Amino acid sequence: MPIDPYILLLLGTVGLAALFPARGPAADVASGASTAAVALLFFLYGARLSTREALDGLRHWRLHVTVLACTFLVFPLLGLAARGLVPVILTHPLYQGLLFLTLVPSTVQSSIAFTSMARGNVPAAICAGSFSSLVGIIATPLLAASLLGGNGGGFSADSLLKIVLHLLVPFLAGQLLRRWIGGFVTRHKHVLGLVDRGSILLVVYTAFSVGMVQGIWHQVSLSRLGGLVVVEALILAVMLLLTWYGGKALRFGRADRIAIQFAGSKKSLAAGLPMASVLFGPQAALAVLPLMLFHQMQLIVCAVIAKRRAREAAAEVTAPQPVATTRTVVGTGTRSG
Repeated sequence: MPIDPYILLLLGTVGLAALFPARGPAADVASGASTAAVALLFFLYGARLSTREALDGLRHWRLHVTVLACTFLVFPLLGLAARGLVPVILTHPLYQGLLFLTLVPSTVQSSIAFTSMARGNVPAAICAGSFSSLVGIIATPLLAASLLGGNGGGFSADSLLKIVLHLLVPFLAGQLLRRWIGGFVTRHKHVLGLVDRGSILLVVYTAFSVGMVQGIWHQVSLSRLGGLVVVEALILAVMLLLTWYGGKALRFGRADRIAIQFAGSKKSLAAGLPMASVLFGPQAALAVLPLMLFHQMQLIVCAVIAKRRAREAAAEVTAPQPVATTRTVVGTGTRSG
């Protein structure tokens, strides 16, 4: 059962914000630094993402359309259906965070890792994750602005301007400069990965500091958190079953179905947290909580499934093949001496 160390860092950051929230001038500094960190994150996303490699994967367009439909159509429909659980199981702020979770693009790294572990179509998983990231830069903020209403930013000129300035412009700048800085980014990907994670920790600290100052944690009880975990587990189970058996119904091979299952059932924490800080503002703390819980849940469940798929593939390889038999007619006769 893998426990993502980064989740522990995130929880530690939440604890730090609970004990020492940024207030007054410190809060203004943290907010400005958080805004700059989000811009840096999306600039690096643009610099890393090879559009040419993603477009080269168009030959397998049926698989990519299937993953995109799961990520940006089926997931949001499940999120909208969960609206009926308010206020019996979920509070409205927790539901807003749950709905936002369903709008986030798929992961790239973990989808590739689990697909490889399960002996699936790794190149397809790479392209599917890249497509989802590209589409998510536009689709996630616009879907969130359209579906979440006032607390989610609402579709207003202000929210649209934030999306463009904080997310889209840095991403496009990274894409445009990739020709000159792509090599540097590739050579120093581990260092820049630490920059990514540090930036996200800053975003989380700022969001949860605001939540502590405003007292929004009084809105959440342990029973509500338990209900949220159950609802997320059901959503994940539905998506895992749908991607696997839906892929079979669409006549995909086993390797492709594995890629569809892992790319189509997961959500990106790295992309979702910065987007939430832009779209939700002071309410970002409760908005990112469902995503943080879902991230750890999907890692645990998908690791178990990937190992099972690997064992199944190994069993198929080592299974004895049927031996063709030939019928031989033996004649009998008498021997005289």
